[in-house]
Amino acid sequence: MRRSLLVSLAVVALGAAGAATAVATQPQHTTTFTVVEHAITDTVVDTGPTGDSLGDVLAFGNPIFNATNRTQIGNDQGSCVRTKVGVAWECSWTTIIPGGSLVVEGPFYDTADSTLAITGGTGKWATARGSMRLHARDAAGSAYDFSFSVQG
Repeated sequence: MRRSLLVSLAVVALGAAGAATAVATQPQHTTTFTVVEHAITDTVVDTGPTGDSLGDVLAFGNPIFNATNRTQIGNDQGSCVRTKVGVAWECSWTTIIPGGSLVVEGPFYDTADSTLAITGGTGKWATARGSMRLHARDAAGSAYDFSFSVQG
C-alpha cells in the first residue's frame, strides 16, 4: 500500500510539473503596429574630445505620430551613449502612446536599421515583451519608424 501511495504521489507531481511547463510555454498574443517619431529635439552633449567621440550623450523628447504620419498620438523621451564612433549608440527610451508606454533598450546605428528589445511597459502594455525595429525615414534622420512587435 505504501509503495502504491508513493507511486501515485510521484505521478501527481510529474503531472503537475508537466501542466506548469505547458502553461509556461503557451504562445502569447502578438500585437504589431508602427508609429513615427519626429526627431526635432535630438541634442548631442559632447562629453569627451571635441566632436563625435566615445561617451557622448544623445538626449531627446520628441513627438510621436500615427502610422500615416498625420496625427500626433504621443511622445517619447530617452537617451543614448555613443559606443562606437561614427557607427552606433546604445539607447534606452520610453514611447508614450494611447493606453500606456513602452520601454526599449538597444543599439541605434548611424546608417542602418536596428532592433531594440522591449523591456517593459505601463498601462495596457504592462506585461509587454518583444522588439521594436527602428528605421530612418530619410537620410537626415529627421523622422523614424518605430515598428513594435509586442508580446503579452
